[in-house]
Amino acid sequence: MSSLRHRLSGLPLLALLVAAVGCSPSDGGGAVAVPSPDAAVTELCRNLDGALPRTVDGLSREDPRPASVLTAGWGSPAIILRCGVPRPAAMDDPEADGVEVNGVGWLMQQQDDGSFRFTTTLRVAYVEVTVPVERSAHGMAPLVSLAPAIKKTIPEGVAD
Repeated sequence: MSSLRHRLSGLPLLALLVAAVGCSPSDGGGAVAVPSPDAAVTELCRNLDGALPRTVDGLSREDPRPASVLTAGWGSPAIILRCGVPRPAAMDDPEADGVEVNGVGWLMQQQDDGSFRFTTTLRVAYVEVTVPVERSAHGMAPLVSLAPAIKKTIPEGVAD
């Protein structure tokens, strides 16, 4: 999995921002699926929820429905965080795109609708952040805002 710190970690932030611009629009909205991790991961996620910033990329926290300590959101259309998600199969791909932002490694996946999904790597719980296409021009800015809380509450290691 160390290869996930990969190909994008050496690129400047500006190049990552340029790569994210020009995506197609999405319909946004809808309920957010709440993950169902084991008790130990749920406790880590509860700690993360308490440490999350009030604003991300200048957007106020507006949690999605249903309310849960495993999910958080900022703005509308929302940047959505889900804690305790399953390990993405793409982490097995040595060619997967990844980036390290302020000490937190992320698997980066562009979705069919142009949004981006980022999932933490090398942490004992997987945290997923979805950035809607309408916010993708801001690139990694949401991850910069979230990194301190993740580093403080989700220890480094390999999740099951």
